[in-house]
Amino acid sequence: MDKILEGLVSSNHPVPVKKAIVKKVVEAAEKEVTEEQCQALFILTTRLILLGEDAFQKQVGSQVLEAYARFHRPEFERFFTKDFVLVLLQQGYGELDHKEPAIIDYIHCCLRLLISCPSVLDIFSVIQVEVLRMVCERPEPTLCARLSTMLSDFVQCIPRDKSGVLFCQQLVRTISYFHCFASHERELREYVGQVTKVSTLLQNIWKAEPATLLPSLQEVFAIISSTDPSFDPSIALASLVQHIPIQMITVLIKSLTTDQNVKDASMTKALCRMIDWLSWPLAQHVDTWVIALLKGLAAVQKFTILIDVTLLKIELVFSRLWYPIVRQGALAVLSHMLLSFQHSPEAFHLVVPHVVHLVQSLGTDGLPTSKTFLLQFTELIHCMMYQYSGFPDLYDHIIEAIKDLPKPSEEKIKLVLNQSAWTSQSNSFACGLLRQAGKSETGKTGLVNLGNTCYMNSIIQTLFMATDFRRHVLSLNLNGSNTLMKKLQLLFAFLAHTQRAAFAPRNFLEGSRPPWFNIGSQQDCSEYLRFLLDRLHEEEKTLQILESAKPDVAVTDVPASKAPTSQASAEGDGESQLIPAEDKPGNDTRTLIERMFGGRLITGICCMQCNSISEKEEPFTDLSLAFCPSATSQNGPPTEGPSEEPKILCQGSVNGGSEISEPGLVQSPPSNVPYVPVSNEPPLSVPDLVNYYLAPEILDEDNAYFCEKCSSLQRAERTLKVVAAPEYLILTLLRFSYDAKCHVRRKILDNVTIPPLMRLPVHDASSPVKSLSSTSSPLQVDSPEGSENLAKKLKPSQKDEEEEEKERVDGAGQINRGGEMPVQSVPYVLSSVVMHSGISSESGHYYSCGRNVNGTDGTQHPATYFSLKEDSRNGQAECSLSNCSALSIPPEQGTALVNSSQEAKDWLLFNDSRVTFTSFQSVQNITNRFPKDTAYVLMYRKQAVPGQNLNGGLAANGMRLSAEPPLQKELLDAIIKDNKLYLQEQELNARTQALQAPSSSCSFRPNGSDDNNPPGSCGPSGGGGGGGGFNTISRLVF
Repeated sequence: MDKILEGLVSSNHPVPVKKAIVKKVVEAAEKEVTEEQCQALFILTTRLILLGEDAFQKQVGSQVLEAYARFHRPEFERFFTKDFVLVLLQQGYGELDHKEPAIIDYIHCCLRLLISCPSVLDIFSVIQVEVLRMVCERPEPTLCARLSTMLSDFVQCIPRDKSGVLFCQQLVRTISYFHCFASHERELREYVGQVTKVSTLLQNIWKAEPATLLPSLQEVFAIISSTDPSFDPSIALASLVQHIPIQMITVLIKSLTTDQNVKDASMTKALCRMIDWLSWPLAQHVDTWVIALLKGLAAVQKFTILIDVTLLKIELVFSRLWYPIVRQGALAVLSHMLLSFQHSPEAFHLVVPHVVHLVQSLGTDGLPTSKTFLLQFTELIHCMMYQYSGFPDLYDHIIEAIKDLPKPSEEKIKLVLNQSAWTSQSNSFACGLLRQAGKSETGKTGLVNLGNTCYMNSIIQTLFMATDFRRHVLSLNLNGSNTLMKKLQLLFAFLAHTQRAAFAPRNFLEGSRPPWFNIGSQQDCSEYLRFLLDRLHEEEKTLQILESAKPDVAVTDVPASKAPTSQASAEGDGESQLIPAEDKPGNDTRTLIERMFGGRLITGICCMQCNSISEKEEPFTDLSLAFCPSATSQNGPPTEGPSEEPKILCQGSVNGGSEISEPGLVQSPPSNVPYVPVSNEPPLSVPDLVNYYLAPEILDEDNAYFCEKCSSLQRAERTLKVVAAPEYLILTLLRFSYDAKCHVRRKILDNVTIPPLMRLPVHDASSPVKSLSSTSSPLQVDSPEGSENLAKKLKPSQKDEEEEEKERVDGAGQINRGGEMPVQSVPYVLSSVVMHSGISSESGHYYSCGRNVNGTDGTQHPATYFSLKEDSRNGQAECSLSNCSALSIPPEQGTALVNSSQEAKDWLLFNDSRVTFTSFQSVQNITNRFPKDTAYVLMYRKQAVPGQNLNGGLAANGMRLSAEPPLQKELLDAIIKDNKLYLQEQELNARTQALQAPSSSCSFRPNGSDDNNPPGSCGPSGGGGGGGGFNTISRLVF
């Protein structure tokens, strides 16, 4: 039979004839055949299968072998022995090498025919040993795929126990040697299919034998972390990632990132090669593992690796976005890399040139998933352009390409950026001692206490939260200068963009500390603020004088001294331009400090004998508000001398004057002013103190006024009128009174109600003053804070009141009484509060609460808008415009304002290094909860009333910028340099702590809510986490 078959397959007969004869031979297998004939047939069919000249011969061999083996199994069992299998696997068959896939296919076929025979167990034992040897010889993908198919069908052939672990490791390493040089799609698909078969085998082994998984993954990392330049592992290893259980990510990444034996160079290689895996089609979870490793490295401060890998691979990751099959995973990794790389625009700018082409391609490729993908991609680009504004030449074409696509809100962009920075990464991958303090959830930066510098820190944060002032400072062109304004600009830039949780303002402290302030000792924050604003003003004035002294030449650049003007901010691209001084309304030559904080007061004295009037107009930058005598008497013994002057014109030398007013003009409260009973009195409010400050005052007896017209001392009335309202109204509550008996300054601990919105009476100085009447006295404040006006010191007669009522103009926002200056009621919204915690001026701690408020924010909240609009129409019928008052807000609107979820995130508490969220309700109630913590300095922002145009239109004056200005190159370079330094410091600290970890123990104190402990508590950790490394145990003021 074997001779017939051999002659048949080699004959020239037609194929149909051959097939018919072969069919007869196969049917004859059912008949009895001698063992010699069977053996001869098995040898012939084996030769045809392995060495057949064409597919027909191989097919004939398979059909005949299968038929005779099925009906003559004992004979086939004696033919296909373990020795024969061993020869095939070690030596091959005839001319066929043992590494040929046909050998594995033949053995696979024979095993199916012998599966029920006892002798197959011996063959399994031989194959277990041989497959381990074979994978150690690094077979080609084709052979490895055939071997994987056979082992998947016959799991008994897979090595067990230690040999099984070794087999998996060697199979992993074999995959790393796979390479495909094909260029045709069919060949590529075949290659991917072969790799998939091998990875599926490993998956099955890992499931059956979990003990083999971790060693296999260790082998993967050993391969991809190799620094051998002659070895480039295949990206086919990516096929294994999808088979690793996701729940193992945390354990594995922690093991890798905290292993001290893993060198940085090896980790860098491993991460780069994992990123290369994004190119592998069909592999799932590659992006998940890459991002997990990136986060793990950030958690243990391995920033050098992250920087190197990001810059090296960011363009490759971007290029994967062109391929739909791997696009989604590549975008996830790209987003993480860009959003976390926040210390420099370098990574983003590497991919900027390719953005427009990709956007255009996604918009026209017609794929159903492209539209959704395009929206995700453009949201990422918007975030990056927001983070690194100031490059219009790079971004213009991008903005044009995506102008028709939705733009995420600024709040969403900020949230994404704050959560994505390396310093914001979850430290769950880091072991105990390696955890580092990153920025708080607020995303804001604190200020390190450099030794009793809380007075400076609280003022800097207050100025920084003055939105329009901050934007103007950051927009100034001060490149190359070494002025104090330049130092403030640099400090603001760091507060806005540093990755540090807290920045140490050493340079600014050295440049802004008053000469009489002793280093390391406690100081008054109000005094510091006045000195700082005065210095900035005088500095700019000096530059203006020097600039004007230069000969007139045609210049195109804006001088540094003229820079604090206005800025036009482009809506989409963050572009901005400085407006030269010549373009300001009326050629305004005021300094930035004057334009932002400067107001004007008129002090008038009327002789009550001859009615002659003496007036003096003076500028101010803040108002110092004294407490009524009745209020000060309830917190301490009566003082013999005057308490701090109730009406100090706090102007500094902004106007060329001194901080002390002319003798005789500023005196203690008159003795004829009655004390307000202290029993059952509601708490004072800020409008009460302002009204007390502005209230008319009688000068008589020892304080009598010398009238030049009468040529004698006469009884007189002194009045104060605000004639120009500042953009930012700074109010200082004079809480420290001097006790002449004990020669100490005592603190007035009275709680003062702080209204979120209030109105300031501003007189129109342009109208002529015909006469002075006692009707200039403030009327009683119709305020929920108190039933009696504590600021009223002169009460008009009933007749005068009737005349006033007739002369009042309702709803116009102004009044004009007998020729007196018309009065505007200017609305203000609370921006910041500086708190003092302590019982005296010699000890305590300063911290501040603030929120971003600009000139139009009064119309953003419904309650605020309602109150402003109502007051602009008919609010004048309820209270006198000559009074400072809290705005009336309907209860339901007021509740919405205070308790809204948005407002809860508006307010921030700045306590040196620590920044936390707070609420306005918490700010208002701080003294009730902590009696030693009292409001000291308040900052209000003037608001534009709906339907009104105050002071000629503030928007036209260029005082309000609609967006944060882009960073200038010099500032950006400084921030990038410091951010890199910070990352290096964090990495060094992490390594140092890791070395000390075995012999150290540590405990963690979580950041508690500011409702639990006083924010300014005086203790070793007072000041909210800072101290800047100083020993604070013996301090009085932090």
